[in-house]
Amino acid sequence: MADATTGFFGSLLWWLFFLYLLLWPQMQYRGLQMARARILQRLSRKRGSTVITMIHRQESVGLFGIPFYKFISIEDSEEILRAIRMAPKDKPIDLIIHTPGGLVLAATQIARALKDHPAETRVIVPHYAMSGGTLIALAADKIIMDPHAVLGPVDPQLGQYPGPSIVRAVEKKGPDKVDDQTLILADVAEKAIKQVRDLVFDLLKDRYGEEKAKELAQILTEGRWTHDYPITYEHAKELGLHVETGVPEEVYALMELYKQPMKQRGTVEFMPYTQKGENP
Repeated sequence: MADATTGFFGSLLWWLFFLYLLLWPQMQYRGLQMARARILQRLSRKRGSTVITMIHRQESVGLFGIPFYKFISIEDSEEILRAIRMAPKDKPIDLIIHTPGGLVLAATQIARALKDHPAETRVIVPHYAMSGGTLIALAADKIIMDPHAVLGPVDPQLGQYPGPSIVRAVEKKGPDKVDDQTLILADVAEKAIKQVRDLVFDLLKDRYGEEKAKELAQILTEGRWTHDYPITYEHAKELGLHVETGVPEEVYALMELYKQPMKQRGTVEFMPYTQKGENP
C-alpha cells in the first residue's frame, strides 16, 4: 500500500512539473504583456497621444531555443492600420519602431496611413529603424531618435542583390554582354527604384518642399551606400531630415520588456488615447 501511495504521489509530482514547464512560458509572457500595457498607458497619458509599437527582435522560440527572426510583415501593417483608424483624428500618434526592415508593401501601407493622420505624427527610434522602418519614419511629422540610434537607406533589394547594383552591373558590362535573366532583373530593379523613389518624394514633399523632397528621395534610393549603412542622428541632420533627440524614458523601459527567451505572435501593440481621469 505504501509503495502504491508513493508511486501515485511521484506520478502526480511528475505531471505537475510537466504542466509547469508547459504553462510557465505562457504565464511569463502574460506578465510581460501586462507590464508593457502599463508603460504604454503611462506614455499615452504623458504625451496625450495614441501610442503604437512595432518592435522586432531576434528571439528564441520553444523549448529548444530555435532562433526566430522578425521583419515588417502584412500582419504588422494590418494591426497598425487598425490602430491608426481607431486613433482620435485630433490627437497625435507616437509610433515606436525597432526593426531591421521587411516587406516593402507592408511598410508602404503603414507609411501612407501615418501620413494621412490629420493630427501630428511622431516616430520614435530608440535603437534602429532600417530599410522599411526608415520608410515609415519618413512619413512622420517628427522623427525622434536616441543620439546613437540609426536609420538606413531605402534602396530596393531584389533577392540577395541591391536593385541599384544590378542596374549598374548591366550599365558597366553593356546589355549585349549579360544574360536574359540579368536583363530582366535590371528591368525589375529600375521599376522598383522608381516606385520607392516616387513614394519617398510623395511622403516628404508637403513638409520639405518639392526640391528637397526630390533630393532626399534620390539620395536614399540610389544605392549610394550599402543597404545596412547606418544613418546616424548627426548624418540625418546633415541630410536635412527633420530629426530630433529626446526619446522618452518610458520607451527605454518598454524595450527592456522585449528581452525574453520566448514570445508568441503579436509584435504590434497599442494603447488608445484616453482623457485624464478616464479608465482605459
